[in-house]
Amino acid sequence: MYPSFDSIIETLNAGKTYSFPGGVHPDDKKALSNTSVIQKPSMPELLVVPLRQHIGSDGICCVDVGDTVLKGQVLSQSSSPFSVPVHAPTSGEVVAIAPHVVAHPSGLTEMCVSIRPDGKDTWCELSPTTNYSNVDKSQLIDAICQAGISGMGGAGFPTHIKTSTSKPVEFLILNGIECEPYITSDDRLMREHAWQIRQGLDILAHLIGPKAIIVAIEDNKPEAFEALNIACQDKKDYRIVSVETKYPAGGEKQLIQVITGREVPRNGLPADIGVMMFNVGTCYAIADAILHGKPLIERIVTVTGEAVESPSNFRALIGTPVSHLLSEAKYNPKKQKAPKVVMGGPMMGFTLSDATIPVVKTTNCLLVPAKKELVDDNAERPCIRCSACADACPASLLPQQMFWHAKAKEYDKAEEYDLFDCIECGACAYVCPSEIPLVHYYRQAKAEIRLQRDEKNKAEKAKQRFEARKERLEREKREREEKHRKAKEARLAANKAKEKNAEAVDNASNTDVTEAKDKVAAALARAKAKKAALQAKSSNESATSNTGEPSTATDDKKAQVAAAIARAKAKKAAQAQTEKVDESSSIQPAAPSAEDEKKAKVAAAIARAKAKKAEQAAPSEDPTPGNHSDEHADKHADEDVAKNVEESTADNNVKLSAEEQKKARIAAAVAKAKAQKAAKSMSENGLSESSSLAQPSSQTIAQSGEQKNEQQDEKRARIAAAVAKAKAKKAEAEVAQTVSSAGNEKENEETVHLSENNSTQHESNADSSGKSEADEKKARIAAAVAKAKAKKRAQASQEESSPTDINETESQAKGEPSESPSQDNAETSTQDGAQMSGQDEKKARIAAAIAKAKAKKAAADKEKESQ
Repeated sequence: MYPSFDSIIETLNAGKTYSFPGGVHPDDKKALSNTSVIQKPSMPELLVVPLRQHIGSDGICCVDVGDTVLKGQVLSQSSSPFSVPVHAPTSGEVVAIAPHVVAHPSGLTEMCVSIRPDGKDTWCELSPTTNYSNVDKSQLIDAICQAGISGMGGAGFPTHIKTSTSKPVEFLILNGIECEPYITSDDRLMREHAWQIRQGLDILAHLIGPKAIIVAIEDNKPEAFEALNIACQDKKDYRIVSVETKYPAGGEKQLIQVITGREVPRNGLPADIGVMMFNVGTCYAIADAILHGKPLIERIVTVTGEAVESPSNFRALIGTPVSHLLSEAKYNPKKQKAPKVVMGGPMMGFTLSDATIPVVKTTNCLLVPAKKELVDDNAERPCIRCSACADACPASLLPQQMFWHAKAKEYDKAEEYDLFDCIECGACAYVCPSEIPLVHYYRQAKAEIRLQRDEKNKAEKAKQRFEARKERLEREKREREEKHRKAKEARLAANKAKEKNAEAVDNASNTDVTEAKDKVAAALARAKAKKAALQAKSSNESATSNTGEPSTATDDKKAQVAAAIARAKAKKAAQAQTEKVDESSSIQPAAPSAEDEKKAKVAAAIARAKAKKAEQAAPSEDPTPGNHSDEHADKHADEDVAKNVEESTADNNVKLSAEEQKKARIAAAVAKAKAQKAAKSMSENGLSESSSLAQPSSQTIAQSGEQKNEQQDEKRARIAAAVAKAKAKKAEAEVAQTVSSAGNEKENEETVHLSENNSTQHESNADSSGKSEADEKKARIAAAVAKAKAKKRAQASQEESSPTDINETESQAKGEPSESPSQDNAETSTQDGAQMSGQDEKKARIAAAIAKAKAKKAAADKEKESQ
């Protein structure tokens, strides 16, 4: 348990202190140099300033070769928090910036700036702080850092790092012990500059704010003790404490234990137990930097030993070669077997390898021993295991075991004995009867262990980098695989979506086909219902007009056959339309072309119109009503064709030009008007002719005069009606061709079927009437149908009929020619065939022959039935 603050203060007020284990009492030999005042040596010819003179990293050089520098000018800038700058110790010229051997036991080289003094010793502009108590603490700490101040007691830790601690500090200890033999630089500094040390102590107290301030001085320095008492007499809270002379009482951990009774943790710092410690030389440099604005460019160095004639303390500039100070102290090489200079004291110092090594901020002594003044390093003898080294160790270690493992290079076992807790005080080597330089072995082992740690750290970092790289590659691989997996899933999802869309399109197409079929079925049903109504009406009218005579079974059979033929043709047209829709849906379910839709709609409209016409024409039995029904059906069929073509064009959004639409409407209107006119004329002619045929022969003879008078007019009317009807059909074909050329042939074929139905209807009417003129009429109708079919298939513009055609038509109407109807048809076909190709002429002749054969067969059947 650590002593409390109050108990420590009570112990100090009582004039008592604590103690530490071990320690030795060597002959101090301080009288060689502490009797003379501090001297100022002459200016050397060359100053070599190392860029790193402290624990931490070196700064960045900010001057070039050939530059002229002033005294106190910055030579390097801080590159990290643990870096402090260095300054030019005098004015002069920079002659070199190169590696140079420095103060190190191994004789290593570091980057140094070499300056040739100009002898003027001109200062740069200084910036002192007059009233530091009113200045922010951070600015004061920065000023200490920029002044390049580091620990001057031996360790060289940057001072601004210590002063910027955030931990609470109970004790601020000023170390004035200087326990190592021969060294008297701090002693002379306290004697001659006690007041400035007190000023530096005030600045530190202002920055840290401790509860108690203690100045520790070894009891073998009464003059320094008295000087600091006088300097601090106005500060009642400053305690000047005299410490027992015991080596190594000046060590940081040992002095803290002597003053407070607390031990610094193995891997800890004094701040961890509420203590902060500074050297008197550091305190003096702080006062110089804050109050006078001077950077750390010089320090007090003790040059002593029996090999120099004038041992003394010198105020040496940083960078002064050791050889120059030795010449100032009148070095006598004859007193040595071999040139030997030790930097530091006999306990912790090390031998320099070169006399040109410069003085640095941590150099406090240059020891030049004479013959037999110090133990010869080459007088090492085997260890006798006396354990005197363990008794003298202030850190309570086992130096003997550490020595064995260090010498055998068993560094891991040496570490097990807490090698790094050794403060390298040299007490063990001092008491060793075998004169073994134990500290040298420990230093070497520590250096090797540090190298191994560095290598291990590098290997570990390389391993971490390798593992990080491996992990990164694996992560990237996983990311790529995940990316590919997501892309694959996206593609599968897209394909599924496409399949669903295609299925939806197919369903929509099937739905459209189903709707089309339903519409066709509904239309057929309506047609059948209408047909039944028309049959009933026709039956009633036929019964009334025939004076109650029932129709024969043959008439009923023919009517049923005609109706069945009409239904079959309508069904066939609907099936053809459905097949077209299915085919277009299966080929292009997603986006059928406008042309195909247009053709399909036109074909469907034509089929519906023709089916309707055929169904209306089929059930007629009576000649007179039948003729009217036939003409009415023809009229409505023409109107339905034009209407359906227009509706089909509108439904399919066929974008015809304005001119084409206008022409089509005009042609349809003209064709409709001509058809109506022709139908009206034919109806009147048919009625008169039927009436004349139905009347008795006496009535016919009585009216023959009037018929002869009106024969010419009727003939012309029939010819005009035939011509108008042909022109109407031609106009209808041209309108259908404007919408879709692909449907022309099918339309022509259906028109022929309708015409054949009409001829069949006329044939039925003629049979029912029992008149012989029916055969001639059927022949004429068949010839006209064949003629129209040939003209439409040729798809050529037909000119108006010639006078010869009109005369032939008139002759056919009068019955004057001696030739049979077949001959008239043949002549007409021959005359019209002059404008057709051979193929069309052949088809026309075949059609005429078929029509003639059908007429003869119908006449023969009629005669058989009448017999």
